[in-house]
Amino acid sequence: MPDSSKLINVPVGKLGIIPLESCRELGAKVDSYIAKWRRDRQNEHKDSITFTGYQKDTYIVNSQCPRFGSGEAKGTLKESVRGDDVYLLVDVMNHNIEYKICGVPNKMSPDDHYSDLKRVIAAIGGKASRVTVIMPFLYESRQHKRSSRESLDCAFALQELVSMGVDNIITFDAHDPRVQNAIPLNGFENIMPTYQFIKTLLKTTSDLKLDKDNMMVISPDEGAMNRAIYFANHLGVDVGMFYKRRDYTTVVNGKNPIVAHEFLGDSVSGKDVIVVDDMIASGESMLDVARQLKDRGAKRVFALATFGLFTSGLEIFDEANKCGIIERVITTNVTYQNPDLFARPWYGSADLSKYIATLIDHLNHNASISGLLDQSERIQARIKEYKECGTISDNYQPPKVD
Repeated sequence: MPDSSKLINVPVGKLGIIPLESCRELGAKVDSYIAKWRRDRQNEHKDSITFTGYQKDTYIVNSQCPRFGSGEAKGTLKESVRGDDVYLLVDVMNHNIEYKICGVPNKMSPDDHYSDLKRVIAAIGGKASRVTVIMPFLYESRQHKRSSRESLDCAFALQELVSMGVDNIITFDAHDPRVQNAIPLNGFENIMPTYQFIKTLLKTTSDLKLDKDNMMVISPDEGAMNRAIYFANHLGVDVGMFYKRRDYTTVVNGKNPIVAHEFLGDSVSGKDVIVVDDMIASGESMLDVARQLKDRGAKRVFALATFGLFTSGLEIFDEANKCGIIERVITTNVTYQNPDLFARPWYGSADLSKYIATLIDHLNHNASISGLLDQSERIQARIKEYKECGTISDNYQPPKVD
């Protein structure tokens, strides 16, 4: 249970959580955590009128987006949210949901998920006290800047959500967090899951040597360099980088194909190497980096990415693991995870549901979340625990203050 000392303010409103169909499983976990914490929390004001509805079995608001035979849809709420503090959860990358158009199955695309989000916001109709959208994978975030005659989809989507009455947007590991400049007067939190990555890595690998003689952190491209440096600084190891040499005379699937990955950094020979990135799409780029690191003598390669999309399937990772190219892949559970992933010996999942629940609990009380966003103390405590014990426990216990 998180520290409750900051959760003494009167809530902004009764808490309401609306996980869209794309985020039902994650939303249920988040709801379960909050319900338990508030049931166990010792708060002398819980029975006062200002805390009405504070302790409940569930905070999930019943909502639906039914579709007509033509494929058109509408957002509906089955209960009132007037005056509530509402949090909507949506996974725009969930490709496992279907609907029918004239009887023909059609998989939901990111555009469909985004449209359903807007439909539910429209159903709220401005009646909520505050509306926060938690969108772990930021919609169209890879189209964050304009080159020649192109649309600026991500910036436009943010402005559209704000115009519909959204007060705050929370996302994870945005492709380019500077896109928040599109809505400078509204709340935008870009959260890095570094702590959850380190926790999962240390828990699933028992023989890591956390020093610069035995480990190195690699950025697969120049865009991921900041997160690689942050990761390496916590572990106390060196950092290296690949840069992508592209063929700018050709466009394939909307982008210039990568000709080669060029490496900048010290020798990786004999070292465990951690490659950190925001996403694994097809996985070809990540595996090419891993092959080059193995060719340079790397001992083991660990791939850490916030979003595991695996758009080209899992077989290429099966083969890479079998050939010793890649040791382990760790992604988070904030986007859809193929159930087959959990049967793979090379896969590890970093669970962010408890973290998201803590954020919602604090925000509902208008409590500061700066201590939750900066997880340096927690990371260092876990690294120290691993060095002393060779493993880490399931639950983090904050260091005692003398």
